[in-house]
Amino acid sequence: MNKYLIFRTDRIGDFLLSMILIKSIKRNDKNSYIIVVSSKKNYDYIKTFNLIDEVIELKKGYINRVKLILKLLKHRFNFSIIHDGKKRSKFINFFLKKYNTLKVNNDDIKNSHFIKLKKIIASMNFKFDLKDLDILTDRSFSIKKIDKPKYIILHYDEKWSNKTYISKYIDIEPSKEQLLSFINNIGYKSNDQIIITTGLNTPEILKNTISEINNQNVKLIEALNFEELEKIVSHSKLLISCHGAISHVASAYNIKQIDIIDINSKEPYSNWTDHFRNYSSIYRENFPNLSYKILNNDYFSQI
Repeated sequence: MNKYLIFRTDRIGDFLLSMILIKSIKRNDKNSYIIVVSSKKNYDYIKTFNLIDEVIELKKGYINRVKLILKLLKHRFNFSIIHDGKKRSKFINFFLKKYNTLKVNNDDIKNSHFIKLKKIIASMNFKFDLKDLDILTDRSFSIKKIDKPKYIILHYDEKWSNKTYISKYIDIEPSKEQLLSFINNIGYKSNDQIIITTGLNTPEILKNTISEINNQNVKLIEALNFEELEKIVSHSKLLISCHGAISHVASAYNIKQIDIIDINSKEPYSNWTDHFRNYSSIYRENFPNLSYKILNNDYFSQI
């Protein structure tokens, strides 16, 4: 048995990038045993992946870190991979028994995360395959395939407002009238059902807007956990959202998406998305301009 340890003590979207690596390891090494050290945020979600043999949550506090080190010392790893680049992961890894340690240089912005990932795969003498991008298979829950996608998803979460997201980002929040017009125009241009999903908390503007929509083809689904959100995305025709973990899900299912991103000169979004499939992006700007560009995306022009 060949043992691999992967540190992914951050968020779900970051972990989904690591799943490409995990799938590649499992495909190249049939005798592999993979342990992932997770965060509290992604622990439950990582547990749904059958390709991962063991998931251990990194809990806060010095004593918990010592307990984790003692637990991991029961193994000798062929490779320990610090894929999150965190100092805490490097600290824990220092005490472990391993033949090789592979690290990701997060200060390197010339190479995308996908390029770095493929370098890790190559350094283990493995070969990357495009099938490794199909990361959302072999799970502890099943997603029933349907012949024809049913609907468009508008994922309206906290990232649409600077009051609940990053204040320095360009403000894209619409007025109630602008949001109402946008939703109606999506339906008019596509003639598809529209499902609006939210984060754990539904923005008040969305609640007020939905109350004025008298259209059975528009449905609001609130407060989904990530597995439930993934299932809904898997059956969609198009995803419109601000960049996040949901963007990785759409790419993994090869679903068309319009990804709303902010200009980031320190680390371009292409560093996270250059492996995405069926993908287009639009920079954040005031909502009238943003909605115009979304509604004139190739998806709508081809209908």
